[in-house]
Amino acid sequence: MTTAQLDFSGGSLILARPGTGDPTLRAWDAADELLLEEAICAAAALGEPRVLVVDDQFGALSLGLAALSPTVVADSAVLPAALAHNASLNPEVTPPESVFSWINAPEGPFDLVVLRIPRQADYLAWLLRWLNRVMADSGVLLAGGMIKHLPARSVDVFAEAVRTEQVLPARKKARVIRCNRGAATLADWSATWKGYRLGDRKGDVGIEALPAVFAREKLDIGTRLMLPHVVNEVSTARAGDSVLDLACGNGVLGLAALSERRDLQLVFSDVSSQAVLSARRNVEKAFPDAKAAFSQRDGIESDPGAFDLILLNPPFHEGGVVGDHIALRLFEQASQHLRPGGRLLLVGNRHLGYHRSLRRYFSSVEQLDASPKFVVFRAGNR
Repeated sequence: MTTAQLDFSGGSLILARPGTGDPTLRAWDAADELLLEEAICAAAALGEPRVLVVDDQFGALSLGLAALSPTVVADSAVLPAALAHNASLNPEVTPPESVFSWINAPEGPFDLVVLRIPRQADYLAWLLRWLNRVMADSGVLLAGGMIKHLPARSVDVFAEAVRTEQVLPARKKARVIRCNRGAATLADWSATWKGYRLGDRKGDVGIEALPAVFAREKLDIGTRLMLPHVVNEVSTARAGDSVLDLACGNGVLGLAALSERRDLQLVFSDVSSQAVLSARRNVEKAFPDAKAAFSQRDGIESDPGAFDLILLNPPFHEGGVVGDHIALRLFEQASQHLRPGGRLLLVGNRHLGYHRSLRRYFSSVEQLDASPKFVVFRAGNR
């Protein structure tokens, strides 16, 4: 965790970024600085606006605008814990009482919306249409991000959904766009759900996902390599064995397990609320009688019980930072939540060298398969 001080027109904050010890990585960036500056000015002009912060990363926006008592919604479960920790570093600031997600989205109307622009164009399009429903008629939207992380076609995405009032000058490679409410809605947008069919010897399962979910339109090649090994693992499982689909995304790995064995108990968990909603929808449509639970968590809960099998395709990027820090934390947690004789089955990018890092936490590590880009491992403790 790295800690630094953010200075802005509304004061200063001590902010920590979880999950990394790299001192060059801060809990905010230039886009947060620019958004804070513009939001404070906009709020002053609006009087006493009802403020919504969308997809804050580690609390810079939520705490920086705390004087406005913002409502906060985020897709990622990273934010609540990061916000609580950073609030403890700034006791003079009153943090939001809670953080909403897309599982329990807040209701409008909001006079001022401060949005971190996501990398995915479809997720941006979804957000803008959702915001059109909850923004006041005269509401102001401030959307900002680092220029190198803005999605392709972002200009068109904004034009199709909202009314762009002003594109503010770039600063420190960040940009903020000021918008007004548009007419586009989710009801008349056909891209809320996208997906594909997953076929095996036992049938065909539909896999769909919301826009913030990884690989929602087609099966990614790492998961494709892993799927036969999921089938092999669960084919020898005992009835009632507990299986965790960790970082589940659209739930494809757990669905493959259920397709082979309906008598397993599945838990689908992901940091993304849209991923959890997607996995739940897919399971309820394909296997309505399955024994399945769904959880939005950053990793594994401290006391979720133990599992006989954990399935994992770990993410390797967070907020523009690529590395193995997320995977290492998940490996450690997995090793602590396997029953005796339990195993972790995972796929990872070959260049990340997971065979070495897995041995920090597991006494047995076996390579099951490999391609030029990906490797499948089975790990456990004797």
